[in-house]
Amino acid sequence: MQKVRAAVCRDYNTPMKIEDIQLRDPQMGEVAVDIDAVAICHSDISFWQGGFGGALPAVYGHEAAGVVTAVGEGVQGIKPGDSVCVTLIHACGHCTTCQSGKPTICGTPVDNMGDSPISTPDGAPVYQAMSSGAFAEKVVVDQSQVCVIPSDMPKDVASLISCGVITGVGAAVFAADIEVGQDVVVIGAGGVGLNAIQGALIAGARRIVAVDMLPEKLEVAKEFGATDVVLAEGKPWAEVKKILGRGADAVLVTVGVAQVYDQAPKYLGWGGKVVMVGMPHGDKVSAYSPLLMANQGQAIVGSKMGDMVIKRDIPWIVDMYKQGRLKLDELISGRWTLDQINEAIEDTKSGAARRNVIMLK
Repeated sequence: MQKVRAAVCRDYNTPMKIEDIQLRDPQMGEVAVDIDAVAICHSDISFWQGGFGGALPAVYGHEAAGVVTAVGEGVQGIKPGDSVCVTLIHACGHCTTCQSGKPTICGTPVDNMGDSPISTPDGAPVYQAMSSGAFAEKVVVDQSQVCVIPSDMPKDVASLISCGVITGVGAAVFAADIEVGQDVVVIGAGGVGLNAIQGALIAGARRIVAVDMLPEKLEVAKEFGATDVVLAEGKPWAEVKKILGRGADAVLVTVGVAQVYDQAPKYLGWGGKVVMVGMPHGDKVSAYSPLLMANQGQAIVGSKMGDMVIKRDIPWIVDMYKQGRLKLDELISGRWTLDQINEAIEDTKSGAARRNVIMLK
């Protein structure tokens, strides 16, 4: 056991407190990582608000990068001193979905309270949210959750890859399976939305239309590859169809707002698909017309973490960044300390931030 500082949530939707918690050593198949940087994702906020369930007390944070300090028995391809991205993708490797090449939706359950490597000083378990608990100086996670990256990769930038980048880029390239020449709408020009725009550009989309409520975010969207922008007021889907000359082949919803999912099919053309990326709270529902969607051969598909295979795809992302073909530095809108985590969360909730990063080193 060792003592580490972490941001602990003891009551939903109340400020987290920086506390000393206990972290056990890595066991079979696990690695210990010193966290250098961890970005704030809206999923962290939804968990903190109580919208995704879980248990208390809890440590959130899942979009991280750092350096491996120890490995448990059976760990392969990872050693102390390695720089790594730390993700929430805990994959058993042997269930049907893992064996089908879809580790992001591994079907083997994980007990993030009973098997948590973190505890209070008196020994009570602390919920390791999303199998990560990375709002902390150090984590112990399963080896499937980390990917080795070059040591010269800046950790603040690398942390973004662990969720926001793979989620957005992967949603376009893998989940939407965009083909060259197709038209794409990305609803939401935040951190994930900007990466979805970049993914659509990489995939060869003809037109990429960004839709958002804030004009300043739409201007940023142009810098990331949006060919057109539409303000989300009135009937934006009608404006989009004027621009495209028809409905879109793919609509990527990157905001966790149920009302937006109600509207998403209205942007589609015949044979188009809605890709669900943003995650509303668990009690929120949406409605659509099955008759219209069935008649027009349309689809709704879910995309968790961009359908990525991290050991294969994070090195690809890193290489694209090093070639200058993927913008990552520009995604960071603020750097904060762990003691400032509540302020960083409030700034993220405002909707203006692309990605806020907590720097621990």
